[in-house]
Amino acid sequence: MYADYYHIRELPFRLTPDTAFFFPWSGALQAWTMLNIALDAGEGFLMVTGEPGMGKTLLCRKLLNELGKNYLTAYIPNPLLAPMDLYQALAGELSLPLEKGEGFQNLIERITKRLIELRHEGQQVVVIIDEAQSLPTESLEALRLMTNLETEKEKILQVVLLGQTELVRRLKGPGLSQMLQRITFSHVLNPMRVGDVERYVEHRMRVAGHQGAPLFHPRAVRSIARASKGVPRLVNILCHKAMMTAFGRGDSVVAPRHVRSAVKDSSGIGRWFPVPSLPVVAAGGVASMFGAGIAVLSWSLLH
Repeated sequence: MYADYYHIRELPFRLTPDTAFFFPWSGALQAWTMLNIALDAGEGFLMVTGEPGMGKTLLCRKLLNELGKNYLTAYIPNPLLAPMDLYQALAGELSLPLEKGEGFQNLIERITKRLIELRHEGQQVVVIIDEAQSLPTESLEALRLMTNLETEKEKILQVVLLGQTELVRRLKGPGLSQMLQRITFSHVLNPMRVGDVERYVEHRMRVAGHQGAPLFHPRAVRSIARASKGVPRLVNILCHKAMMTAFGRGDSVVAPRHVRSAVKDSSGIGRWFPVPSLPVVAAGGVASMFGAGIAVLSWSLLH
């Protein structure tokens, strides 16, 4: 491949969610900050949504890797689970052995007992569900009922939902109004702006080991920003293909012509779209008492 040719240690634009390449562009940084502050405050239900390719799984992996030692995470990557299967998956994450033929009520009681034990040991359990828009309605309701578990002063179970924007539409539908009311903090991952894309490309190249002058011509990066509409996954696809094209032609710099070839070769990315300069807006009414804290922590994480 082109790694040796461009003197880099690894491919910088792979689609796998490698947290070493996490870049705190404005939308991702605000989501990350919101999750940290709200979890630390003991909030029960948190939600991050966005269109496909916006980096929700990468954010999920970063959360799993970097939560403090006082958190015990239960990760559920496949949410296509009936209520009983969901509870069994949670039991497995809590290291509870499954009992053959066990009834629903008995399983709930064992999970509740284990959650209380962990809280007394100073452990806060956080359930993280990726692709949460795929959760059946009955399982969403079962999850809501599980979060009723609390002491007089605090929740003993916190839930983070990461899903596509379809999740919001589902929660606004019939039968899930109580679930929607439980989500105290939420954030929508909006696309990157042109400046974000420029810094994103530079960041991933630097993490991959590139040194010296930028490999991507500025006009090439702007072309990638327009064609991808600021979606990180599409940025990665176009950058990877543009680098392959430049490598194949023996060029030392990725130019706009290489990007045009990458766009032409990419199904579904065949038009040039302007990247709107829209502000990133947190959805769902973040309480004002957290506004200053989020701003300060965002700045500190970024710098």
